[in-house]
Amino acid sequence: MRVLIAEDETQLAQALARGLRRQGFTVDLAHDGRTALAKAAVVDYEAIVLDRDLPLVHGDEVCRTLNADGAAARILMLTAAGELEDLVGGLDLGADDYLVKPVRLAELAARLRALGRRGGEPAPALLRRGDLELDPGRLVATRAGRDLGLTPREFAVLELLVRAEGRIVSAEELLAKAWDENADPFTSVVRVILSRLRRKLGEPDPIATVVGRGYRI
Repeated sequence: MRVLIAEDETQLAQALARGLRRQGFTVDLAHDGRTALAKAAVVDYEAIVLDRDLPLVHGDEVCRTLNADGAAARILMLTAAGELEDLVGGLDLGADDYLVKPVRLAELAARLRALGRRGGEPAPALLRRGDLELDPGRLVATRAGRDLGLTPREFAVLELLVRAEGRIVSAEELLAKAWDENADPFTSVVRVILSRLRRKLGEPDPIATVVGRGYRI
């Protein structure tokens, strides 16, 4: 799940990003509302964690603009105030959820996963394809009952392939959804992760390479 954290408190933003990355999220950062809007215009985020009191463009205006533009990203607003008026105001602007600072990482991660399930069919607790079983909530993947011991990045790539249900997933799509904005698109990071995944998955190799198009399970 690719997430944008728009928060001007740099240390808080970085701490939340580190924590979410450890839980398998792909996270980008913006420290003002103008940057948040610019990044949301070019990246298909699944969720945006939006501080209400942003500089340059206020969080309320960011939320209003994203909704007016028809952005698909779910919006979770953050505020330092807990008054009912702030809660109602944020939701009236089109926010999908709301958290009051200080933010607990576990709750933020749970809320984001819940937002990711909205608008579509209910997601199963476990993902299965063949003898593969993935538990996104715990970042645990097994094959024929054997724990694969995947890193968060390896898990994210495998999850994308399993969720595709046989559809070919391009290297560009994997890079866009499993890596953040700091990834260099001209490197071989996707191939490196796939090579590591294949070693951990063992034989027979469940990942097929479709030359010139991508990968599928």
